[in-house]
Amino acid sequence: MTDLHLLSIQEMSEGLAKAQFSSRELTQHYLQRIAQLDQRINSFITVTPEQALAEADAADQLRKAGNAGVLTGIPLAHKDIFCTQGIKTSAGSKMLDNFISPYDATVVAKAKQAGLVTLGKVNMDEFAMGSTTENSYYGATKNPWQLDCVPGGSSGGSAAVVAADLAPFATGTDTGGSIRQPASFCGITGLKPTYGRVSRFGMIAYASSLDQGGPMARSAEDCAYLMNAIAGHDERDSTSVNREVDNYVANLNKTDLKGLRIGIPKQYFNVQGLAADVKARVEESLKQLEQLGATLVEIDLSMVDAYVPTYYLIAPAEASSNLSRYDGVRYGYRCENPSDLNDLYTRSRSEGFGEEVQRRILIGTYALSAGYYDAYYVKAQKVRRLIQQDFLKAFEQVDVIASPSAPTTAYKIGASLDPVELYLGDIYTLAVNLAGLPAINAPVGFDAQQLPVGLQLIGNYWSESQLLSIVHQYQQHTDWHTQRAELAKETV
Repeated sequence: MTDLHLLSIQEMSEGLAKAQFSSRELTQHYLQRIAQLDQRINSFITVTPEQALAEADAADQLRKAGNAGVLTGIPLAHKDIFCTQGIKTSAGSKMLDNFISPYDATVVAKAKQAGLVTLGKVNMDEFAMGSTTENSYYGATKNPWQLDCVPGGSSGGSAAVVAADLAPFATGTDTGGSIRQPASFCGITGLKPTYGRVSRFGMIAYASSLDQGGPMARSAEDCAYLMNAIAGHDERDSTSVNREVDNYVANLNKTDLKGLRIGIPKQYFNVQGLAADVKARVEESLKQLEQLGATLVEIDLSMVDAYVPTYYLIAPAEASSNLSRYDGVRYGYRCENPSDLNDLYTRSRSEGFGEEVQRRILIGTYALSAGYYDAYYVKAQKVRRLIQQDFLKAFEQVDVIASPSAPTTAYKIGASLDPVELYLGDIYTLAVNLAGLPAINAPVGFDAQQLPVGLQLIGNYWSESQLLSIVHQYQQHTDWHTQRAELAKETV
């Protein structure tokens, strides 16, 4: 079958259950696509064909024995920030180019438990710092829609593999928009769960109070299947919340759009740099939701100007602390022939880390230094609380909040955006992480260059089911999530 990659997760599950094809055939189909198409987009850092086929054979045996789950035998790609036992886990960095993880991250372990087959590890901005996937030691990933454009970041590899049909779904992580923005740039669905919903154990830390893993797939329904597998409490992660997990698939039609109140922050639609095409597509998607019964309510989010400066003080401060462990002593990259301990530290870090990571470590170390800690870091944490309160006040009036996922569509690779310009591109996504809220990206059309546009819906705490349900119902009436890039349409 040449078109197995066109099936939804549900269709794959049913096909495997009815023995229309085996997990081995499905896995081989994706491995073949990766072998033929990935050299053009550079989405994988490591492909694991032997392990994938062994896992597929084991899944087929489970099916024969009648012990298979819904996801048993379906392939998956992991962002290379999740530790995977016996496989290189690089976080996109030269610093960890030689690191073979001795254990599985909880997300990886849960995926294995669900019977999912790991195809390999995908590209990302180094240590998840960036919004283009150009900051990777392994080179830039290209956007399957237009190969001269970025796929977004830091989960750009995860978005690209789904958009190119090299994997049916992928794991991503989101510290300030790193699931939602690449999902928007690549025309797929991506969910950033409530902080603490998905375990961070074994997920290489960038900014511990902001990082959150989540699913990336073509549709909300496919994301719901992956959420069912990876969500839940983990006693090995002190920030994981012990709270009952919804059945996200069963809840896909539970939210009644009639009477659903969608908040439209007036500040978000007047942001400088918001592209006219993006604004138009997002407004059209909101009209569609209105026709399905939702009510649009104008709301006030007064802290918008504080999002970028607050995030870019807190995140680098936490990164400076988290990345201090990479010193050339215990594991990871070590410089050649250090003359003394100071030289070992200095050269290992300056040779092992890329430019953007060094930039953020310097900002963070400065913000935490004596004399500046109170003026910058502590003040940023106070403003963070005000941002959270701003959202909670808005949720007294509305059920969800809508905005573009990004002010523009995908940038050209190598576009000479200075770092500050790139940081400003995160205006719609950063506050969600600062407040710990869940949010989802849904594809809602294209701009004049035929690049995808994304709608972001932000929910109150623990409302992942509601967000997936709203987008699922929207996707029953639209076909943006089924559109495929020319590269993805190629038969192999």
